[in-house]
Amino acid sequence: MLRWLRTLWRFVRSLLGLDAQPKRKKLAPTSAPRRAQPKAKKAADDPRVHVRYAPSIDGDPDPGEVVWAWVPFEDDPSRGKDRPVLIVGIRGNSLVAIPLTSKQKDRAPQVSVGEGAWDRERRTSYARVDRLLELSPADVRREGAIMPRDRFDAVVRALREWHGDAVIAR
Repeated sequence: MLRWLRTLWRFVRSLLGLDAQPKRKKLAPTSAPRRAQPKAKKAADDPRVHVRYAPSIDGDPDPGEVVWAWVPFEDDPSRGKDRPVLIVGIRGNSLVAIPLTSKQKDRAPQVSVGEGAWDRERRTSYARVDRLLELSPADVRREGAIMPRDRFDAVVRALREWHGDAVIAR
């Protein structure tokens, strides 16, 4: 029943245009404040992320799914954009995710996850294993796709190499 109500609420919000994100423009310092965006927090408070693969396209974000959420820019956390993230696990009541990008960077620790339905141009995507984000399930904008198990496992191996077993629980 709760899942049905949540789905209905999302549908009504989308009909009313409450979920639409306006294009971001550079604002002068004296301009009016922007609408507050949901914040993706760095997952640093509790070091244990409980990784699991349990995707289910049911309207609720689950580990193993690529979803869309607000991700702050690293150089200016007050700004950011809606982007695909891979949910890798859970910490308390929060989802732990890593951002996906279509740009391969030589110096950034990335894992190629191939192409998927989360990118309408079907470009190869890369998971940024150095950046863990903690999200509330309410911060997730929409589901994108299920990450195939073998690619998910490759990302988890890279996460364990980068962060260690003290962060990524087995």
